[in-house]
Amino acid sequence: MGSLETGGISFKRDNNAPIRSYSVGRAERNPFCIDPDRDFLMFLPGSVVEKSELGSFPWRGMELVNNDLLYLKEIGRLDFGEDIKFQPSKILQKFQKENREMNMSFSNRTLSRFPYRKPQLALVFADLLVDPQQLLMVTVATALQEIGYTIHVYSLGDGPAQNIWKSMGFPVTIIQISHQMEIAVDWLNYDGALVNSLETKSVISCFMQEPFKSVPLIWIIYEKALSIRSRQYTSSWQIELLNDWRKAFNRATVVVFPNHVLPMMYSAFDVGNYYVIPGSAAEVWEADATMALYNDDIRVKMGYELNDIVIAVVGSQFLYRGLWLEHALVLKALLPLFANFPIDNNSNSHLKIIVLCGDSTGNYSAAVEAIAVNLSYPRGAVKHIAVDGDVGSALLVADLVIYGSFLEEQSFPEILVKALSIGKPIIAPDLSMIRKYVDDRVNGYLFPKENLKVLTQTVLQVISNGTLSPLARNISSMGKSTAKNLMVLETVEGYATLLENVLKLPSEVAPPKAVSEIPPKLKKSDRTLKSSRYLKKVEEQWNHMQRESSGSVAATDDSFSYDIWEEERHILMLNTIKRREEEELKDRSDQPRGTWEEVYKSAKRADRSRNDLRERDEGELLRTGQPLCIYEPYVGEGTWSFLHLSSLYRGIGLSTKGRRPRTDDVDAPSRLSLLSNSYYRDALGEYGAFFAIAKRIDRIHKNSWIGFQSWRATARKASLSKTAEKALVDAIETRKHGDSLYFWVRMDMDPRNHLQKDFWSFCDAINAGNCKFAFSEALRRMYGIKHDFDSLPPMPEDGDTWSVRLSFALPTRSFLEFVMFSRMFVDALDAQMYDEHHRSGRCYLSLAKDKHCYSRVLELLINVWAYHSARQMVYVNPETGVMKEQHAVKSRRGKMWVKWFSYSSLKSMDEDLAEEADSDQPKRRWLWPSTGEVVWQGVFEKERNLRNHQKEKRRQQSKDKQQRMRKKHRQKVLGKYVKPPPEDRENSDPTLSASDSL
Repeated sequence: MGSLETGGISFKRDNNAPIRSYSVGRAERNPFCIDPDRDFLMFLPGSVVEKSELGSFPWRGMELVNNDLLYLKEIGRLDFGEDIKFQPSKILQKFQKENREMNMSFSNRTLSRFPYRKPQLALVFADLLVDPQQLLMVTVATALQEIGYTIHVYSLGDGPAQNIWKSMGFPVTIIQISHQMEIAVDWLNYDGALVNSLETKSVISCFMQEPFKSVPLIWIIYEKALSIRSRQYTSSWQIELLNDWRKAFNRATVVVFPNHVLPMMYSAFDVGNYYVIPGSAAEVWEADATMALYNDDIRVKMGYELNDIVIAVVGSQFLYRGLWLEHALVLKALLPLFANFPIDNNSNSHLKIIVLCGDSTGNYSAAVEAIAVNLSYPRGAVKHIAVDGDVGSALLVADLVIYGSFLEEQSFPEILVKALSIGKPIIAPDLSMIRKYVDDRVNGYLFPKENLKVLTQTVLQVISNGTLSPLARNISSMGKSTAKNLMVLETVEGYATLLENVLKLPSEVAPPKAVSEIPPKLKKSDRTLKSSRYLKKVEEQWNHMQRESSGSVAATDDSFSYDIWEEERHILMLNTIKRREEEELKDRSDQPRGTWEEVYKSAKRADRSRNDLRERDEGELLRTGQPLCIYEPYVGEGTWSFLHLSSLYRGIGLSTKGRRPRTDDVDAPSRLSLLSNSYYRDALGEYGAFFAIAKRIDRIHKNSWIGFQSWRATARKASLSKTAEKALVDAIETRKHGDSLYFWVRMDMDPRNHLQKDFWSFCDAINAGNCKFAFSEALRRMYGIKHDFDSLPPMPEDGDTWSVRLSFALPTRSFLEFVMFSRMFVDALDAQMYDEHHRSGRCYLSLAKDKHCYSRVLELLINVWAYHSARQMVYVNPETGVMKEQHAVKSRRGKMWVKWFSYSSLKSMDEDLAEEADSDQPKRRWLWPSTGEVVWQGVFEKERNLRNHQKEKRRQQSKDKQQRMRKKHRQKVLGKYVKPPPEDRENSDPTLSASDSL
């Protein structure tokens, strides 16, 4: 079996016939042709018939039956496209590979799932207007909710559909976009996102920023507008705008289309992530709107009388070389009907036939006319209407619709859905996809494609005495009911199956029910113009941005129009290049720069006037006089909207990329080179900020207390309010609780802990059931215990709560002690997981590949250290500031592992590691020295000895130099210079020529 792939689209042949080339261009004689100016009608595998071919075909006296079709196929004259199928090959292979990896065992450890919460989805719309796509997604979302998903609806604009969503029990949020185009939504709260339409590109941009790049994104596109515009972008040299859209397509995990034509229309953007879920409510919606406008005037305007019987012959949404012959066969089968419709005095018949196929720019009208002439149809009886014309009116005036294509479609033809929705009886060949939804003589008529005589007999039964038979009218009524729920089940099942393959659910999430358990009860605006307006707005914004920058003039000049002549565009490009060269030469010309002193003074003056320096100095000054500074770790631009700007807070960027401009945020990688390694930056997560701040902390942090607050706490609205901030600062200044750990994000209110499990059960739940093992193994390595050790520090369930989300405050001195403990724990944790995790991306703390492997265990580590080092643990209500001690120290007596967590024990262990790192310099891969400073008493002695040695060496070198100078051997003068007499000097003058000397 041969195959052809372009991006993620694969066209497969079921036989061994050679596959010809794939190209994107005009509808010429290329075998696979997609033309954006013609709504990307696809010709498979040849172009439309030419007049010369029609003239040479022996029509008269030839029976057009299936044997002749086989004969034409055998001699290769025509191709009917039945051996071409769309397959999203790359994405299917990706799903299969990921499923195999999920089923693999890991390091002899059992991975467990703890169904504490439901999988959460974000459903994003551009607006909440009532349209076909909105109603379809209501049906899909309702079904997904029934099988176990929790769905939150987001929209960039409000609309009447909000009431529909709320009535179905879905929370709705209207996204407020700031003046800096920031969208303040924590997409990490969701296991996946379904984003609808091209108009949500601004939301797609959020998923292109850290830390939201890892969120599975399904982008549902049902508009054609961009596919048509993309060709215009290329012709007008707006390549940067085209590439910007390509980046959005590339970000999507899966791009979903409702039919098999759209992925071919969008082939310019295909990166192997296209997928088709057939089914749309658009045809039914448009049919209802079309019927509301119907009146007899439409029939008259189209040239038909009220007593005419009109038959519409429709075809595949694809065009292929043999389509005209299939239409000829159908017209041949319809010819006997004219015997029941006598011709009037003007040689006209009251039986009319419309061939609805092709486009207005092609030559298919000539093909239909030639077929009608060769079959001796009455004059004017057969008329061709292009599908890019008024299809709705053509179907409205038709009394009967015949499907005249024998191509096995992969989904039910949309043109038949529209015909059924309007209430027209349909007759179609018994193709498998049509037979699946149409029962013969129940909601439509079927005929075997091998026997067109049955088609003639069926039409004669449907049209009786110049009108539709009563049975045909009943069948059309049944067909209209069928169209309302046609393929709804397949659509819902398609999205449910896709989510099963795309979403990698954490271990605390309950998997949804099987697709087969979807309840049976659930299986039941002009968007094109709106999309065009949106794309025009995007183009205007893009051109405005390009004019403000120093980008390409050719890409932003408003003088471009889509119908500009090639010669004019070429001249404009030459003028642009010439003008750019003149500007560059002008910049290179000599200009007075002034003296170096003036340049130096100007540079110093510019530095003093820079906003970021002035703000930085002001922030440092304000923080100097306060007892507490709270650091907010972040990665990427997606978190900026959740960070505070007051002097109490200071950001710390874990990555050099995505740093906030004009702020005094701490650059963590510059302080700790370990965070320049993307592996450890991801594995440690926000925990890496602790190590970065602790390294030489006195150079950056001069406050007696230190705090940390996750941006995710702010996103959950669990961050400190102004009242809580004041209460916390007052408690610190008055030393209300002494050396305590204050925290304000509590475990029992965490969305991951709906069942409010105890500490270790919760830790196991979010770490695939292996938190206890990882923790005990890390302690065994950390403390050097040789024998098997499976004990854990007790974390009792006493009715109080624990800290999560790394949001807490404690004395700076205690923080350094905690970091000392953390460095050793992280090193032990890394020693047992690094090899497997770094090689395969898998660790036994996650059900799937997870680059944040360590972070969920480390998130809870502060509780273990604080509890067993006898610190007070105080919960601060983030809204009111009311404080309450948790796990009172008095109640812990006899439960704490004090010796394990005491400062003296940890300090001794730290010094031993420092001595080993400084003295032995082991060659093994060892994380501990990279997590901060290596300091022990021997270091100070060694540094002092080194300084003394260097000082003595310099002193000795100086003495040696002086000694060499004193003992330097000086050579005596060999002779003295004797001044020659005047006459000799003249003769010896080298400037005199030979003639002068004579």
